[in-house]
Amino acid sequence: MFVQAELLSTRLREQAREAHAAAQRSPFVDGLTTGRLPLAAYAELTAQHWFIYETLELAGSAMSEDPVAGRFVRPELFRVPALEADLRHLYGARWQSRITALPSTTTYCTRIRCAAFDRATGYVAHHCVRYLGDLSGGQWLGQAIAEAFRLRRGQGHRFFVFEGVDPPLFRADYRDRLNALPWTRVEQDAFLGEVAAAYRLNIEMLADLARRWA
Repeated sequence: MFVQAELLSTRLREQAREAHAAAQRSPFVDGLTTGRLPLAAYAELTAQHWFIYETLELAGSAMSEDPVAGRFVRPELFRVPALEADLRHLYGARWQSRITALPSTTTYCTRIRCAAFDRATGYVAHHCVRYLGDLSGGQWLGQAIAEAFRLRRGQGHRFFVFEGVDPPLFRADYRDRLNALPWTRVEQDAFLGEVAAAYRLNIEMLADLARRWA
């Protein structure tokens, strides 16, 4: 009897469910969204995101001509310009001299450099975890942070605002792109393994921030 292969997007969703829940259970995230932490804690999260997205978007430039990874390099998603606007708002004009990557962030960026600059499975995995997450739970997080710190739209939380992108339509299109990838089962497993690593690194960064702001 013929058994239909499980869709990659379905395998991804099943694997990501617990990781999403773990991130939302983070004491640091809870402290931000309830307003128990100061604005400086949110500013430090924004700084860590800048290091991560700068590395990821450099990987996008390196992989833009790849026949598989190139399908996911979409300039409308790029977050570095928005993050830099947020950092100017939060730290001032000389923000670059005031931010430092945490050890966990440095580890995260190193993993992206090793996995995403020359392998489509690695690039799509890190791209998926970051941008698909930003347009899923990240939309809730951005709204909660804006309310907790009374941030006006475009002032300090542009990172969460994707101009011209409809999140539900984007997520549906993303699932279709994943399911259309010409990957073997081995390549799919490599992709999912890197997704798991990316989630773990993000949770470790949040734990690092929680310890700093305990």
